[in-house]
Amino acid sequence: MASSAHKGVAQAVHRHRHLSRQGLLERAFTFAFRGLVYAQIWEDPEVDMEALAITPDSHVVTIASGGCNVLSYLTADPAKITAVDLNTAHIALNRLKLTAAKTLPDHARFHRFFAQADSKLNVAAYRSFVAPHLDEATRRYWEGRDLIGRRRIGGFARGIYKHGLLGSFIGAAHLLARLHGVNPKRMLDAQSREEQRAIFEAELAPVFDSPFTRWLTSQPASLFGLGIPPAQFEALAGDERMNGVLKARLEKLACDFDLKDNYFAVQAFGRGYAGGEGPLPPYLQAGNHKAVVDRVDRVDVRHVNFTDFLASQPAQSADRYILLDAQDWMDDDQLNALWGQITRTAKPGARVLFRTAGEPSILPGRVKDEVLGRWAYQAEASKDYTARDRSAIYGGVHLYVLKD
Repeated sequence: MASSAHKGVAQAVHRHRHLSRQGLLERAFTFAFRGLVYAQIWEDPEVDMEALAITPDSHVVTIASGGCNVLSYLTADPAKITAVDLNTAHIALNRLKLTAAKTLPDHARFHRFFAQADSKLNVAAYRSFVAPHLDEATRRYWEGRDLIGRRRIGGFARGIYKHGLLGSFIGAAHLLARLHGVNPKRMLDAQSREEQRAIFEAELAPVFDSPFTRWLTSQPASLFGLGIPPAQFEALAGDERMNGVLKARLEKLACDFDLKDNYFAVQAFGRGYAGGEGPLPPYLQAGNHKAVVDRVDRVDVRHVNFTDFLASQPAQSADRYILLDAQDWMDDDQLNALWGQITRTAKPGARVLFRTAGEPSILPGRVKDEVLGRWAYQAEASKDYTARDRSAIYGGVHLYVLKD
């Protein structure tokens, strides 16, 4: 299973010869991507659900990633969600979350497990309630050991959001800030949007202008922790220096939204959900718990490539597609294969939502006109969704709707 996942990621990322500089970077990224990358997904589910306009007969097909949005989409009451991913750790995390939702006795214990995520009681709850109902592969993953010999399920006793590639990246960013005499957690002391901007401009913004930060962020490997492969690094930077791009994205995260409502910012600056007392994704909110539990069996998690899954499905069998930023990894042949299958399987009125590192949609001029011409790009709505995406990391959020 792990070997096939590694091969799938390699096919998506590798574009250059082994011993070329870009080829070496691509293979280093593939190696880094083998384990848990995202303990929390970094796309705003509230923007997603508004853009997708999910209805009770919708079949949602999405990349699974950390699973937060998969469970959050259940609050919109779709008929079915198929969550696919090439990363075996993400598959295991999604299946753990779904099983925990069904088997933990109440919201309090579900909240402690995934919102606090730092209690030894979570390991006991796992053994008593969750583990007996997991499939063998998922149980083997969580009861297996990490690189330093600790059982992976113990991450929920130590703060799971500090783990994984992204959690380690955020930890390294905090260390970099500390070396510059700055504590990113100071952002969480702000009591207003004005205070947020004042702290950002006085304390965090100058870190990006230091010579060391400019050099560090110019290295593609420095952003592997964000799940950004070399090709996406180039798209993200465009014609600008990377330190400036990252400063602008962090400024949006720190200043454009009230931190009391933005759990992405709380994760970035506090490395967790503020002990479960701060803002939370929809699936962890108490008011949504019953809906999530009642609908959890509508989710089907598949360890498969998105295009390959669609190729196995009947025509007109899905109508909501979420691609995250995966297309930034793809060459033209892969994009055309993907959109060919999306178009074949799309029901009337189908919607496709995706994100890009850069601002514009990457599809014009790359996907064949006879395919892309069947879809209407929602330009003004996409600009609005981009502005309101609280995760703030992406240059563009893009919505396409199948024409009549």
